Amino acid sequence: MDKSNTSYQLRIRDLPEEEKPREKLRKYGPASLKNYELMAVLLGKGTRKEGILELSKRIMSQYGDQAVFSRGDVATLERVLRLSPVQACQVVAAFELGKRLFGRPAEVYLRSPEEVFEYAKDMARLKKEHLRGLYVDTRNKLIRDEVIAIGTLNASLGHPREIFYPAIESHAAALILVHNHPSGDPVPSKDDIELTKRVCGASEIVDIDVLDHVIIGIQGYCSLRERTEIWHSQKEREGVRK
Repeated sequence: MDKSNTSYQLRIRDLPEEEKPREKLRKYGPASLKNYELMAVLLGKGTRKEGILELSKRIMSQYGDQAVFSRGDVATLERVLRLSPVQACQVVAAFELGKRLFGRPAEVYLRSPEEVFEYAKDMARLKKEHLRGLYVDTRNKLIRDEVIAIGTLNASLGHPREIFYPAIESHAAALILVHNHPSGDPVPSKDDIELTKRVCGASEIVDIDVLDHVIIGIQGYCSLRERTEIWHSQKEREGVRK
């Protein structure tokens, strides 16, 4: 019998019950699992060519210390790690969730455009425009970070109702708008400026300050508060009303 093409894959069903990753996780907690076992729990199943344990060991040994996981690019993980579309989505979602929950300091203060950029600079790699609202208290401590809209930014996409609702719900004192330019150039467009004017106008009605609108690109950032007269004009209007 020719066994030259025969290979043995250690499969989860072949393991003793107490050594199966999910059973270990349930019985002893996540600290008891090796990195590849955690990956196996996450992926759920292997492929036709690789069992789940073999696949997970390969991923963690070859790519465990690389930035491929943090890029958020499903297509890259499919190609580089040879994962199925479902598995690549699972990995991206898990790492993004971990980054959101545990990758930031417990308290974030946004007192300047530079601090906003440092907090949200990962947006520069996004391939579509994302509009986010950063909601802060009276000390400029971040209390909520909300993706408001995805797509080409214009007045209809960034409706004040969608922007101020999280602020009201979270009892925020103020908000900062942030969005990215996939082109990499953070210079504001006419639509960016018009949207900012509209939101600043609405802020006077709901009595929630708009502190800034920061545009992020590969080449850096642009603060509309620094680059435009929107906030200066608003103060002039307030002076006339008084």
